[in-house]
Amino acid sequence: MHNESPIIRRKSTRIYVGKVPIGDGAPIAVQSMTNTKTTDVDATVAQIRALERVGVDIVRVSVPTMDAAEAFKLIKQQSNVPLVADIHFDYRIALKVAEYGVDCLRINPGNIGNESRIREVVASARDHNIPIRIGINGGSLEKDIQEKYGEPTPEALLESAMRHVDILDRLNFDQFKVSVKASDVFLAVNSYRLLAKQINNPLHLGITEAGGARSGSVKSAIGLGLLLSEGIGDTLRISLAADPVEEVKVGFDILKSLRIRARGINFIACPTCSRQEFDVIGTVNALEERLEDLITPMDVSIIGCVVNGPGEALVSTIGVTGARNQSGFYEDGVRQRERFDNKNMIDQLEAKIRAKASMLDANNRITINLLDDK
Repeated sequence: MHNESPIIRRKSTRIYVGKVPIGDGAPIAVQSMTNTKTTDVDATVAQIRALERVGVDIVRVSVPTMDAAEAFKLIKQQSNVPLVADIHFDYRIALKVAEYGVDCLRINPGNIGNESRIREVVASARDHNIPIRIGINGGSLEKDIQEKYGEPTPEALLESAMRHVDILDRLNFDQFKVSVKASDVFLAVNSYRLLAKQINNPLHLGITEAGGARSGSVKSAIGLGLLLSEGIGDTLRISLAADPVEEVKVGFDILKSLRIRARGINFIACPTCSRQEFDVIGTVNALEERLEDLITPMDVSIIGCVVNGPGEALVSTIGVTGARNQSGFYEDGVRQRERFDNKNMIDQLEAKIRAKASMLDANNRITINLLDDK
């Protein structure tokens, strides 16, 4: 049962996106973005609710037109999670959604306009108590920065970010977070490293346009994993050309792997070989699908034989070790007398895991109540 992370997080200031705390040691927030037409209110709301079901903390919604801004007003009224409005080109859209209760404004300095327009956006954000994300992207840097550096470099992304951080500083506006995204892992990682040394504002992490579900997950895990392991990052989004629900799952899996933030089951499973005594792959796949609704953090080891099975089970909340006909069952690292029928493994494990989750949840509620009484 590995619970403590050795990672020491970078110190940053605190802002709030809706009621979600960002920075200053708050849990790293997992974000996603809708890919529906924002003017299709029903489809967008349905996608936001699907994201809510898998635990998303914050959802970004593209607002490209004034019609989309009017739709955003209706979407906001039907959403339970904080919404970030993604604004490009027309600063007036930012002013409009600020009136409609947006929880955060994401602006791209490369295309939002001159400083006077940024001043108007900041004034509106201040009036409505809304934070801003300065979203720098390697593919849309300001023209003069592109000409200066010739191509996106960490120094170019840093200069773009600091140019607009300085504007907000001059306006005495400190409710903001910053991102310096790129599709290249090394470019993104090195840009964030430079930025983390320059400012103490919260950082939103992402590898932009990372790719499809498989390749994008790998690139994001490498890039964000490097940064998170160094303590850098206060929010994240996994950008995939896939169902946004998958972005949230991958985001939590990365945080879970680094023991930064636990949510749901952490499955430990062998890749299988001829020694397996039951269908490990089928069991894991079935349980991952069946137990998606559980949010209780647990390590569950599913190992097909006795080579590594007992050792993994000793450090798992629930563990099963393959043996002929009936497999060994462990709970909290202790081998139980009860054994599992290999032909009915999935149903038995699901029942045990759900029962354990209920018990842990009840114990947590008791602990919280005792602390409240004090």
